[in-house]
Amino acid sequence: MANNNTMVIGKTKRSTDNMIDEAIAQQNSWLNRRRNFTRRFLRSINVFSHETEEPKKTKVVVTREHTPRDQNKSLLREYWFPILCALIVLFVAIWVIFIRIGTPQRVIVLNANPVPVETVSRDTVKNISTPADIPTFDIVRVKEKGIVVAGRWQPNKNISILINNKIVATERTNENGEFVYAPANGLKPGNYTLSLMGVEPKMKSADKVFLYISDADYRNSVSLLMTRDGSRVLQSPSILKDGDLTVSKIDYLDTGRIIVTGDALPRLRVSLSLDDKYIGFSRVSDYKHFGVGADAGELKPGQEYNLTVRLHDGDGQTIATVNHNFIMPEMTGDNDTFYTVRRGDCLWIIARNFLRRGVLFSIIAERNSIQNPDLIFTDQLLQIPTKK
Repeated sequence: MANNNTMVIGKTKRSTDNMIDEAIAQQNSWLNRRRNFTRRFLRSINVFSHETEEPKKTKVVVTREHTPRDQNKSLLREYWFPILCALIVLFVAIWVIFIRIGTPQRVIVLNANPVPVETVSRDTVKNISTPADIPTFDIVRVKEKGIVVAGRWQPNKNISILINNKIVATERTNENGEFVYAPANGLKPGNYTLSLMGVEPKMKSADKVFLYISDADYRNSVSLLMTRDGSRVLQSPSILKDGDLTVSKIDYLDTGRIIVTGDALPRLRVSLSLDDKYIGFSRVSDYKHFGVGADAGELKPGQEYNLTVRLHDGDGQTIATVNHNFIMPEMTGDNDTFYTVRRGDCLWIIARNFLRRGVLFSIIAERNSIQNPDLIFTDQLLQIPTKK
């Protein structure tokens, strides 16, 4: 049996000499192409020519170089990229000079001499305010046959008047940004909250106006501008009638504290004085109720005292007064007193008046078995622990 000794040869590595030869051949080829390109470029611009060329060929080349059409084509073919860059630079220069510089620029000028904060008044703020400010109130007054609302916002814009968060009218500001709203039909007696809202762009006023329209006389109405810094009277009552300030109950506790409850014009301030000595104040609620609790010290039984309750407008002026002269009776020794809940009351205010601190409302809630301190009812009779 014959044995076939066959040798299988796998892949062999390339010889190093072959690789070197191939690299040198590629480099020579690249150099030849570069030389040829350089010769063609120099001929096209008529800078260089070979002396060894035949006369015929030289004549033909010279003729072609002097042909304007052929020369232009050659120049465009060789210099298309620099020409394109030059055109781009020229276009950018024209845009900067004639378009960008011609566009009006917005310049912000800072005031070198700002007005000191201490000397800025409300009128000054209105004068230096810009048209882009939020809507503001100027006047809200109650007239005999209705109300008048005046304010300002951006010029020639629509602005809506809201009463109790409902839009009742939309007015147009003039070129100075001013508007006036005077409805033909007046509002019914009661409490109202007024606000403003710009239409386009939509922008709400930061301030609101509380309006109380008296059921007796329009001159007895109240208009208050409510801001973050407090309230300011826009219209104070000019004529008061009997009952605009009334005192319904006076409690004197053995802790030396006097509690006075009554009714007055809403949102105004009620102060309490004992023998012409100021001892405390309170605000009247929207429902015309007030309660003032103050420390009066120890009052001697059988001695006469003068208790004065004053109603003040937003400027602090006294517009109504109730004087109560009484002789201090003997203390009964009862540990508790009673209070009837009125509309707008809360346990915090009741505890502040009777117990000096509102955080003690839990004592009143516990004594009256109130499960939810936030839920009390009008005319509910509360037992107030007052023992020292």
